[in-house]
Amino acid sequence: MKLATTTGDFSGYASSQADSVRYIRQAGFRFIDYNFGSDYANRSGAYAADWREHTQQLLRLADELGAQFVQAHSPMGAPIAEGNDAFTEDTKRCVEVCGMLGIKNLVVHSGYVHGISKEETFERNKAFYEKLFPLAEQYEVNILVENFNKMCVDGMYWIDNAADQRALIDYVDHPFFHACWDAGHGNMQETPQDESLRILGSHVRALHIQDNLGNTDSHMTPFFGSLSMDALMHGLLDIGYDGYFTFETGMFPSPKQRRPYEADKRLLRAPLDLKIEAEKFLYAIGKSVLSAYGVYEE
Repeated sequence: MKLATTTGDFSGYASSQADSVRYIRQAGFRFIDYNFGSDYANRSGAYAADWREHTQQLLRLADELGAQFVQAHSPMGAPIAEGNDAFTEDTKRCVEVCGMLGIKNLVVHSGYVHGISKEETFERNKAFYEKLFPLAEQYEVNILVENFNKMCVDGMYWIDNAADQRALIDYVDHPFFHACWDAGHGNMQETPQDESLRILGSHVRALHIQDNLGNTDSHMTPFFGSLSMDALMHGLLDIGYDGYFTFETGMFPSPKQRRPYEADKRLLRAPLDLKIEAEKFLYAIGKSVLSAYGVYEE
């Protein structure tokens, strides 16, 4: 397996996706997960008026740096809420950008609405995803549903486990609809990682590798939490997973989680040089994990 990480690692440090790519490459990663979240929040990049040129520039930069975009994550939103047409169009844009960048796997979260049943949730999600499939077929981009983190809210249903994730995939029943397995979200469930992965089987086309202590979706670095890396690796080997081992951890908690000192905030966010060194350590962790099971690839 080859190591990848997300442009979201440098959210708050980079002024553009291009900067994120440069920092990721500096840390040793060659394979990149494009996170559309910052573009969506700022209506920049993929959502700017010159989005096609933006995409071409990123492709040229990746070529210059010896990097490659291999998967992506669409923005979070409310895809099955009433009046979601604008969000649907924004998600379609992600499919187009993925097509231009040569990305074959795009994570698109399923939606949830308070007060509706599991059955209706499935129906509405199928209707949402079906709007993406014409472009997915045109560009040969797989749409991947991810297992959510476990949250307990009365009257709210969302897909937070492998069994329900597989059930939705079977219900939607489209050749370009598969799964992204988030190991950290899975760690918040009782079902072991290997068992969850076997439920999903060959539908697993991408990973989000992150850790936690089983109680909150804290996106810790592997070995900083309680995630069993052995169970994860055995599950991946059992299903013959041959995709990228993609991190979704920023190494450091968000400054929003840190107590600010109002008189001076120069260290509210870790300095960039320290962040890059931490990203290098993240690569070393991934290399060690994959090497232990004899599947590390440059």
